[in-house]
Amino acid sequence: MHLSPKAFHILGIIATIASLGMYVSYIPQIIDNLHGLKSNPTQPLAAAINCSLWVCYGLLREKKDWPIAIANSPGVLFGLIAFLTAL
Repeated sequence: MHLSPKAFHILGIIATIASLGMYVSYIPQIIDNLHGLKSNPTQPLAAAINCSLWVCYGLLREKKDWPIAIANSPGVLFGLIAFLTAL
């Protein structure tokens, strides 16, 4: 299957939005952690590390891959916050 450049661009936008939604969903977990309902910190730490690697990949390429960097940036921030508040 081969996508046209326009379809590939649209797929990138949709994937970026989906990724942003996934990482913003850490907010309720962070709130619960702050209210004493601590969760396991392992998954958000793994997500933060994974997202950090993808952000580096996107930004360090010769031709920057902005959708990858943008989509994973919230995962770094919210993953670290969820991890730290779960401790």
